Amino acid sequence: MKRREFLKTAGVATAAAAAVAAPAIAQSAPEVKWRLTSSFPKSLDTIYGGAVEFAKAVAEATDNKFQIQVFAAGEIVPGLAAADAVQNGTVEMCHTASYYYFGKNPTFAFGTSVPFGLNSRMNNSWLTIAGGGDLLNEFYKGFNIYAIPAGNTGCQMGGWFRKEIKEVADLSGLKFRIGGFGGTVLQKLGVVPQQIAGGDIYPALEKGTIDGAEWVGPYDDEKLGFYKIAPFYYYPGWWEGGSTLHNFINIDKWNSLPPAYKSVVRSASAYANEWMMAKYDQVNPAALKRLVSNGAQLRPFSAAILEASYKAANEVCAEMSTKYPEFKKIYDSMVAFRGDEYLWWQVAEYTNDTFMIRARARG
Repeated sequence: MKRREFLKTAGVATAAAAAVAAPAIAQSAPEVKWRLTSSFPKSLDTIYGGAVEFAKAVAEATDNKFQIQVFAAGEIVPGLAAADAVQNGTVEMCHTASYYYFGKNPTFAFGTSVPFGLNSRMNNSWLTIAGGGDLLNEFYKGFNIYAIPAGNTGCQMGGWFRKEIKEVADLSGLKFRIGGFGGTVLQKLGVVPQQIAGGDIYPALEKGTIDGAEWVGPYDDEKLGFYKIAPFYYYPGWWEGGSTLHNFINIDKWNSLPPAYKSVVRSASAYANEWMMAKYDQVNPAALKRLVSNGAQLRPFSAAILEASYKAANEVCAEMSTKYPEFKKIYDSMVAFRGDEYLWWQVAEYTNDTFMIRARARG
């Protein structure tokens, strides 16, 4: 959906308001100016661009009466402090990955992705239709946050390594840039996880502070230049099968908005969610070809590594479910949903895609 097409839908509230007396219009469409801090640098034009597209859509749908100024990571607060800035009221909202705040409470991971969790379409369905979003907002309320999905990267890559990772034993002692839940799982396999913001990963790889790093996928990874230092490029990123980005909004600021503006924010967030996924699907294939032509050595994780990781992920989830009742509540919802979804995908989506992939390989 293009932004102007979205505006036709989002503008319904505005059109309805036109039939109301002038004083009521003035009350329902006030001048509002917010600041949004992103967790990402401007150079990552897709993941950062989701916030820009969102802000443009809000402005256009309200005839510029509701303006949201977007700031890149570091311009107001560091990328990994975006949620804190919303929580304490430094800014009205942020565009971020919920799992960055895994350290506050592991339940934050469900807002983005958990190891061997949901793919992008499943995440959208669970969060918007199947109750996942309501469960998360019940949790986020304790942190003064209201959250709306506003982007998705699709299934991510498994990262860049200086050396080949052939066996589970090769992970032992490896200093690997990875955030939150995925790092906790890999820790069980001997990895030493490092949480580093996107803009700081290349220098850490260059200095040898870390042995490998994961980010998103070919398009963003190419921009960050990882292939120049760590040539082995692994897949899939099983810790992020369909990572969702969110708009985190200070709950008092959200509650202060007129209903029409809340509707616009929801619609603009949905547009940003669609835009980001579509953009990544467009740009990743060509970027992957360029990376390989520039020396990147594409490798799949072995079945043994995937099985060991899956076992470790289930163990971590069981441990977290025991310690955090809120984690268990959301995890149980996601697992039940995942079971039914993969039953359906096995019948239709996977069968169709597998045939087409084989047909392409045959030429």
